[in-house]
Amino acid sequence: MLNFAIIGCGRISYNHFVAAIDNQLNIVAVCDVVPEMMTEKSEKYNLDSVKQYTDYKEMIEKEDIDLIAICTESGKHGEIGLYCLEKNIHLIIEKPIALSLAEADQMIDLAREKELVLCSCHQNRFNKSISKIREALEEGRFGKLFHGAAHVRWNRGKDYYEQAAWRGTWEQDGGALMNQCLHNIDLLHWMMGDIDEVFAYTDQLNHDYLEAEDLGLAIVKFSNGSYGIIEGTTNVYPKNLEETLYIFGSDGTVKAGGKSVNIIEEWSFKDGLDDPEQVKEEYHENPPNVYGFGHTPLYADVIDAITNKRQPYVDGKAGRDALELVLAIYKSAATGKPVQLPMKECSTLDFKGRFD
Repeated sequence: MLNFAIIGCGRISYNHFVAAIDNQLNIVAVCDVVPEMMTEKSEKYNLDSVKQYTDYKEMIEKEDIDLIAICTESGKHGEIGLYCLEKNIHLIIEKPIALSLAEADQMIDLAREKELVLCSCHQNRFNKSISKIREALEEGRFGKLFHGAAHVRWNRGKDYYEQAAWRGTWEQDGGALMNQCLHNIDLLHWMMGDIDEVFAYTDQLNHDYLEAEDLGLAIVKFSNGSYGIIEGTTNVYPKNLEETLYIFGSDGTVKAGGKSVNIIEEWSFKDGLDDPEQVKEEYHENPPNVYGFGHTPLYADVIDAITNKRQPYVDGKAGRDALELVLAIYKSAATGKPVQLPMKECSTLDFKGRFD
């Protein structure tokens, strides 16, 4: 049994506690700068004997830990991740993997050098709906890919941002694209492949108390000749409307929707290998929130990867790819020019003052 710890006991940590318990990890410690956050989770999940720390370095020094989940504010992911890897600890890092390409690259290189598992927590790849779409893609059922689209049409009000001062800042978060939309952006990138060029607009239309964007619109040119459309916003009145993913090819059309793209709403293929209505029914999930059910299978995969000394299904490069795409969108919007990929260096801090 692997010894496990969580750094950061905020909003997303609930899913990590459940996934760790579901996978029978031995939770030995939790860490948060706010003790009340740890106490609340310990009481909820009957973890009274689990040690609590307000300093992650002290926790790592005193505890024997095999695997850590980093669930802090985004701007701390790189710093904490590099420290954990230096101490030979396997990692699951909540999205985004970091806020700079430099930190992401350092973590990927260090994990490879030390033969450690580095997993970027894009749990929606484990949705039943997404797994089915990916299977069809790998089997070539779409034919020639034409274009894909990722839409996140959500609402975030002032009360959400007041819960945590780091949200919406360039130093610790980024805006709607980096925070609310990154999972769907990851799925589009993963399905459509490598990227040649991005052109985008971002704006701040309804959240003048933030530093970053509340709207992002982008056109993506993929290396295989297909195209992508990204639309992300936190301005939808009066509540979350939808998160959708479309894939269009010469021989197939698919639409996934629902709270976290966990429902197949359109399934049409020229080959006629399956009944669309049966697929929609079989691959339908209804999670209680936008985080979905993907954390538990993601954890199972990470445990298996550690045990069998292999790369996880969602590795560090997957996290870097999603980060790079959002940073390319930010750069294109800031400069008014298309941005070529791959990029070597870029960080959310490059856009500080963008909407001042």
